[in-house]
Amino acid sequence: MTDYNKEIIYTVKDRCKVCYTCVRECPAKAIKINNGQAEIIPSRCIACGNCIRVCSRDAKMFAFSIDKVKALLQGNQKVAAIVAPSISGEFTDISDYRHFVGMIKALGFDYVNEVAFGAELIANKYKEKLESKPPKPLISTSCPAIVSYVEKHHPQIIDSLIPVVSPMIATAKVLKEMHGDDLRIVFIGPCIAKKVEAAEEQFRGLIDEVISFVELRRMFSEKQLSEENVEPREFDPPVAGKGAIFPISGGMLQTVDLEEDFVKGDIVVAEGRRDIIEVLREFEEGYLEAKMFDLLCCNGCINGPGMSDSKKFFFKRKNISNFAKRRYDTIDLEKWQSNLNTYLQLKLDRTFEADDQRFPQPPGDDKIREVLKRFGKKEPEDELNCGACGYDTCYDHAVAILQGLAESEMCLPYTIDQLHEYITELDVSNQKLASTQAALKQSEKLASMGQLAAGIAHEVNNPLGVVIMYSHILLDEMDPTSPLYRDLKMIVEQADRCKKIVGGLLNFARKSKVTIDQVNVKKLVNNGLKTFMLPDNVELDIQVNASNPMLECDHDQMVQVFSNLFKNAVDAMPKGGKLSIIINEKENGDALEFLVKDTGTGISKDNLDRMFEPFFTTKETGQGTGLGLPIIYGIIKMHRGNIKVESNNNPENGPTGTTFYVTMPKKSGQKKEEAIDEQQPIG
Repeated sequence: MTDYNKEIIYTVKDRCKVCYTCVRECPAKAIKINNGQAEIIPSRCIACGNCIRVCSRDAKMFAFSIDKVKALLQGNQKVAAIVAPSISGEFTDISDYRHFVGMIKALGFDYVNEVAFGAELIANKYKEKLESKPPKPLISTSCPAIVSYVEKHHPQIIDSLIPVVSPMIATAKVLKEMHGDDLRIVFIGPCIAKKVEAAEEQFRGLIDEVISFVELRRMFSEKQLSEENVEPREFDPPVAGKGAIFPISGGMLQTVDLEEDFVKGDIVVAEGRRDIIEVLREFEEGYLEAKMFDLLCCNGCINGPGMSDSKKFFFKRKNISNFAKRRYDTIDLEKWQSNLNTYLQLKLDRTFEADDQRFPQPPGDDKIREVLKRFGKKEPEDELNCGACGYDTCYDHAVAILQGLAESEMCLPYTIDQLHEYITELDVSNQKLASTQAALKQSEKLASMGQLAAGIAHEVNNPLGVVIMYSHILLDEMDPTSPLYRDLKMIVEQADRCKKIVGGLLNFARKSKVTIDQVNVKKLVNNGLKTFMLPDNVELDIQVNASNPMLECDHDQMVQVFSNLFKNAVDAMPKGGKLSIIINEKENGDALEFLVKDTGTGISKDNLDRMFEPFFTTKETGQGTGLGLPIIYGIIKMHRGNIKVESNNNPENGPTGTTFYVTMPKKSGQKKEEAIDEQQPIG
């Protein structure tokens, strides 16, 4: 055996888009996916070239031998080109076969011979084998990819391979007999596997180089050769007869007037990846009985990977049939038969060598089911068997993963599901980011307002203190019956109100201290409710859903938070409603979430964006200063918590009302009684 195919077929990684078509079309499963790239496994490869033929991106390529052929042509020894019979299917653009013979000779070849003659020799050898009534079924060996497939992947039936050389080797032996061993020979055809076959040790010295029709066309292009500028030439002897139809499915049988008889079932003809896999598997398992299996890895050699055009299959087939008929009608049959009888005396036998590349038996179903679960196939009904991964079934895909050939990500439905999950996660992340950005903007806004409020409060506080002091003195000295007493009392009340506003500004903007202690949240809620009178028309609902209702916080400041939220909720329900206070423990158990929910009139979206701005209030003039929520915001931030609000004021969108969500960490991260200083708590 040889590793020559290691240099023949390769992957151009920059072009590979991992569509898994090559995996699907490889009969030997000699392609593995590694880190998202398709790689050929040389030891398993049979060089059939299916991967080259089906790759629309030209990511699978084969090594060219043009330079080596040019070197041969420039040498001193004579060089013969032996041409596969499928050449008439390749050059459908040339009207007369003698023109492409002339073009090949114009490249510098001394002889141009038909491999079809070698095919006729081999077909006769096959016929002899059949007529000798062999004890076991026979497998044709004209296709080197089939031979390699049996040697590597069905070695237990290697004895069924007909020990006869291929038409290429037979033709080379004929020419060596005619012209001597010094003759150099180049095979030209549609088959990549011929490059591997020519390098086998048992055929050493027969074939010097192998080029495909693709390479031949490039050589024509480089020399600007066409049928218009060359002299038409005939093939050199020995000429072929019916052997020209050899590349068509069943052509070997027709060459020696045999045919596939479906009634007797003596001969089975199969071609293409799926059919040869199925035929050899069934033959190996004992389901098929026949005298001979005529197998071609491609759909006939006219569809080989070395053809320049993989389309127009039936048009090429018709061209080959017409060419074979014209040739047979014009040849000297007596001379042809004489040559055939002469060269049938050549030694045309060969040997085969098993190269077992079969994988060990797959592991038990338990391990396979584990792998199936890895790419979302938890139950048998999840196995779609869509084939998008390159394997016929999900089960085969799982086995390939265990064999190191495949990856879970090759499953398209699984990958799509994963993509949907990633999109959902990304959407959540985007929402969190948007919320964080909004909070950051709010913090920056409040920080600016805090600095302004601090400046105003400090400037106003001192003169306001003087006004309050003297207004109280005057009020105490004023006779209550005086007509000025009422006006002076109004001044005192409004001055006291100004003091509260300034005090609120200072609390909002100045450095604050948080005294940490362990507090039961039920106590916080009860103390917050005690700061105001709950109207009779408001229903109260308190729910504590926490296994550990203890919270590290500043009791007084948190009571201020909840009393403000509770009072705002009640004020939003002037006609009555329901106040719900719900305390939930977060999933990870390290935080508590407080929901303060009312069934009031709700808040418009425009007002929601301004809820925490200082001096902004939806209450009537004189009913609120607009500092309650900003102060709450600052206290919660000092406790390293978060606050958000949801509201609906449109009955068409559902029940109206507002819900405040306050999230507080159970552990403050500070020691008991330790002060937390924040320059700008609202930021």
